[in-house]
Amino acid sequence: MLDKLVDLSPYFGVDTLLLLPVLIALEAVLSADNAIALAAIAQGLEGEKMQRRALNFGLVIAFGLRVVLILTATWVIQFWQFELLGAAYLLWLVFQYFSSDDDKDGKEHHGPRFASLWQAIPMIAITDLAFSLDSVTTAISISRETWLVLTGGAVGVIALRFMAGLFIRWLDEFVHLEDAGYTTVALVGLRLLARVINPELVPPEWLMVTMIALLFAWGFSKRVEPEESQSEELLEAGLGVEMNVEAVEAIAAEKEAQEVSAE
Repeated sequence: MLDKLVDLSPYFGVDTLLLLPVLIALEAVLSADNAIALAAIAQGLEGEKMQRRALNFGLVIAFGLRVVLILTATWVIQFWQFELLGAAYLLWLVFQYFSSDDDKDGKEHHGPRFASLWQAIPMIAITDLAFSLDSVTTAISISRETWLVLTGGAVGVIALRFMAGLFIRWLDEFVHLEDAGYTTVALVGLRLLARVINPELVPPEWLMVTMIALLFAWGFSKRVEPEESQSEELLEAGLGVEMNVEAVEAIAAEKEAQEVSAE
C-alpha cells in the first residue's frame, strides 16, 4: 500500500507527506534496540557527564554516517559484504557482553569499558551505523524520496538520543534490561546475516517488532532492589544476631547466679 502511494505521487504532494510520519514512526520503533545498545556502551564511561558527552558527540558523527548511507543506499545494498560486516560487528558485541567476566559491582555480564571519552565515541557511531544498515534498507523500500528518508533519519537520531539517555538510567533500575537489550542486538545481527545468506529467510517487520516488544517486557519485569531495603535487611539481620548474643549472655548470667545462690 505504501509503495502504491509513492507510485501515485511522482511530484511533491499530500500523499508524499503522508509517508513522513510513517517513516518517523518506523525509525522510532527500530531505534529502541539501538538505543539500549548505545546506552550500554555509554555506561562503559565513569560519570553521567562523560556518558552524555559520548552520546552527543557519537550521535552527531552517527548522523553524518547515516546521511552518507542514505545517499549511497542504492549502491550499498548491491554489496552483501556491508551487511555481513554489520552482522559480524553486532554479533561480536553480543559475544563480548555474554562472555565477559564479573565486574567490580558483581554483575555477571557487562558491556565494554573505556578509559577515555574518545574510545567510546567511535564505538557509538559504528554501532549506530551497523543498526542503520537494517533500518535504512527498510526505509528505502518504503519510499524512494531521499529527502523523506533523510528527514525520518534525522528525527530518528534525535529520538535515539533521548531514548538512550533514558535507558542509561533504566539499566541501573531493572535487573534483566541489559540482557534483553543485547538479545535484541543479536536478533538484528542475525537478521542482517539472514539477508546475506538468503533474503527469503529474513523475518517480516511485524515479527521483529513483536519479538523485541516481548524481550523488552521481560527486561522491564524486575526492578533492582533499592539499596535502602538491602541495608535495612542487613541491619535487621545484624540486630537479630545481636539480640541472640544478648539472650545467650543473659541465660549464662542467670545460670551463674543460680549456682552462686546454691553454694
